[in-house]
Amino acid sequence: MAQDAASLTGAGILMYHRFGENTVPSTNIRLEQFDAHIAELKSGPYHVMGLPEIVAKLKSGEKLPDRAVAVTADDAYISAFTEGWPRLKKAGIPFTLFVATEPVTSKLRGYLTWDQIRQMKAEGVTIGAHSHRHPSLPALGPDKAREDLETSMALFEKELGEKPKLFAWPFGEWDAPTLKLVRQFGYSAAFGQHSGVAHSQHDMFWLPRFPMNEHFGSVERVRQALNSLPLPVSDIEPADVLVKLGQTQNPPVLRFTVAPGVERLNQMVCYTGEGRQLTPKPIGERRYEMHAPEALKPPRDRISCSVPSSQQGRFRWFGIQFTVAK
Repeated sequence: MAQDAASLTGAGILMYHRFGENTVPSTNIRLEQFDAHIAELKSGPYHVMGLPEIVAKLKSGEKLPDRAVAVTADDAYISAFTEGWPRLKKAGIPFTLFVATEPVTSKLRGYLTWDQIRQMKAEGVTIGAHSHRHPSLPALGPDKAREDLETSMALFEKELGEKPKLFAWPFGEWDAPTLKLVRQFGYSAAFGQHSGVAHSQHDMFWLPRFPMNEHFGSVERVRQALNSLPLPVSDIEPADVLVKLGQTQNPPVLRFTVAPGVERLNQMVCYTGEGRQLTPKPIGERRYEMHAPEALKPPRDRISCSVPSSQQGRFRWFGIQFTVAK
């Protein structure tokens, strides 16, 4: 039975890639923006926690403090070591780094080395897995995806002496077979790249994070994201988020049931990642469906829904990402 939303706590998880690498704005946060984010985290009403602690509380159903926050970064770009972590360490903010092992092992320019990753781990950074070659795992198919994940896991054991417990989907892309596969590898949770608030009623293997980059990195956006509340939904259709062009209905019809305790459902609004609005249509008791106005475009698209809460200025937020394959 779904927990009443009024008693459900959650966490806002920030996702970064590069820090101060201003030639790649789509995956970069400018240092002045990041400094402003840190100042907001330190001065605002937030409880900044390590991601493993948040995951443990989500899995046990233990309450999180209001406005719980975690900070993460993907890929293991060198600027996470030279710019991101020094700032976070100085501020006393925990950090999780999801490492794609192939560019690190190949000593690809612009990425961390294993020595630097070991140093970060020794200083308290949580190291998570982000595959080996950073492929779209659904595009590989189950056998090659398993091979990639096995290679990644073996390198972590060799270089760090242990297996990571947390996983981040490359590009945030998954489908039913790869979701099943990642569960089998013994991870405790996996994270996407779609906006939303993580909570204990959510599937632990596609937990949301709020992506931050130059274009979507204002302090106002951070404040809005981290003051959000969970929008718990269940019985999500379609069950598989993979959209195959020419084979699967596109756009898919998204359906879900909203948990008790969510008020003002008549004010729910939903948008695709490109800002196209979807109108939620009631089709049963607390159940809704929505149709995108046009087909989702490869390689991926997101749908986010929000509802104003009874707490002034705070919104309930749910997101999902579809993998769109040619």
